[in-house]
Amino acid sequence: TMLSDRPAILLLEDGRFFNGFSFGAEGETTGEVCFNTGMTGYQEILTDPSYCRQIVTMTSPHIGNYGVNPQDIESSRIQVAGFVIRRETGIASNWRAEQNIGEYLRQQGVVGIQGIDTRALTRHIRDRGAMNGIISTSDTSTESLNNKLARVPSMIGLDLVQEVSCQQPYQWEDGPAPPKASHRFKVAAIDFGIKHSILRLLAKDGCTVMVYPATATADEILAEGPDGVVLSNGPGDPQAVTYGVQTVQELLGKVPIFGICLGHQILALAVGASTFKLKFGHRGLNHPVKNLTTGRIEITSQNHGFAVELDSLPAGVEASHINLSDGTLEGLRLRDEPAFSVQYHPEASPGPHDSRYLFAEFTQMMKDQR
Repeated sequence: TMLSDRPAILLLEDGRFFNGFSFGAEGETTGEVCFNTGMTGYQEILTDPSYCRQIVTMTSPHIGNYGVNPQDIESSRIQVAGFVIRRETGIASNWRAEQNIGEYLRQQGVVGIQGIDTRALTRHIRDRGAMNGIISTSDTSTESLNNKLARVPSMIGLDLVQEVSCQQPYQWEDGPAPPKASHRFKVAAIDFGIKHSILRLLAKDGCTVMVYPATATADEILAEGPDGVVLSNGPGDPQAVTYGVQTVQELLGKVPIFGICLGHQILALAVGASTFKLKFGHRGLNHPVKNLTTGRIEITSQNHGFAVELDSLPAGVEASHINLSDGTLEGLRLRDEPAFSVQYHPEASPGPHDSRYLFAEFTQMMKDQR
């Protein structure tokens, strides 16, 4: 494939910079630079609202091999702030492909860079931690870029949920509705930045899903008489989502709760545990997690920069899953209330399907509560 000959630069806040070529839209973008170890799934990654205000680096060297199609999106638009790759594959080899990845990014105005040493960048972030960065195809002065970068806020303390949550409640409809008899449960999903795959899998398990804005109150949610509540994934610092934590505190014990990713962190904060920012986060489709109940190891899909402090779990809350790479908490459950959560992505889009049993556990919990 042809590399664009338009130069681009990526500058990190610690002064390290990489020269490459324009990829996607031209212009300038800022965000927290992080890396994703998935070999596939770039389209799901680009459209995952949890990546709001993040510049994502793919560690796999060729991106775009199978093109882009309208079915594999996780939200209505590209959510990443910027995209960094080693090399774009301009020729898409897949029968489902409708365009190539460069066109997709250009069409949605997303600035990227290619032709840089993504291994060096990944090692740098692993050593120094995720940090803010700027990609530019227009400004080549590191001094001027550094001044722009100085104005970008740190991810710590940032509530980004408001940028991605829906504004009004809506009922999830995707394709032809299954026969009404198969709708066994009414589920309320709180949208902190929800992925379509979560909604699809709930619907597949026989749930009618009503999606609520992140700021919805417990009373508004309970008014519809849901059988269970899902707390979705989403971006930013969980400690900044105080309204979400308060809502969960009011829902606990009244209705079964299933938290995913940011939803897991919010549930943890609601029961009195604490969260912290990871050095460089977990992002990819190959993270080993141990289920402490069954002893089984799941290969999981992950995308998070914050985690729940394992030692902060109060009495009555137990760890259910643990990360085998660094020992961080990957799941919890309450002993006396019907509530549980995981840090990773059981809908696994993209990623292996080892963890989809969690949706069945949630429907079982709703059945038991009846």
